[in-house]
Amino acid sequence: MGKTIRQLSEELKLSKQAINQRINSINGFRSKHTYKVKNHLEIDNQGVKMLANFDKQKRQERQPNRQAENDKDKNIDQILLKQLDVKDQQIANLQQALDQQQKLQIATVSENHRLKEHVRKLSGLLDSSSATQQQKSNDKDDALSNNVNTRHSKDKNDKQNENRVAEYNNRQKKVSKNKVSKNKVNNSWWRFW
Repeated sequence: MGKTIRQLSEELKLSKQAINQRINSINGFRSKHTYKVKNHLEIDNQGVKMLANFDKQKRQERQPNRQAENDKDKNIDQILLKQLDVKDQQIANLQQALDQQQKLQIATVSENHRLKEHVRKLSGLLDSSSATQQQKSNDKDDALSNNVNTRHSKDKNDKQNENRVAEYNNRQKKVSKNKVSKNKVNNSWWRFW
């Protein structure tokens, strides 16, 4: 009829403690499938089958749990994949914005260089124009100076010439007076002889 824990452990090749753990893990097993015979506990045939198939039952009980866990994992995987797709799209958008920003920066720098070069050319033209005007002004000043100097020199020369002429005239007058006075003296002297 029933079997003892010792007989069952020999048959299933498990220790007595393992059999007791199985009995304790099944709810209501002791009240439904065990009874006392003299000094020891016996398990009915249905209980023996349950303990023999304990591993299969645990696996079957775990199977739905595993299936639920697998489903949960699949859902989590799908959610994570969707999030990765969203993040990839965000990264692509940011990369595109960064590329546009870099292109704008390069264009701005290029435009700045072009404008600086244009300003340099204009400054060079202004400088050369200013230099030309300055040169013309200097040339005019020099020409005016030269004209003034020439006039001054001419005036000076004219004065010197006038002075010379006047001096010459004065000398001539003196010489003439001397001649006249000598003649007078000479005339006077002849008179006395």
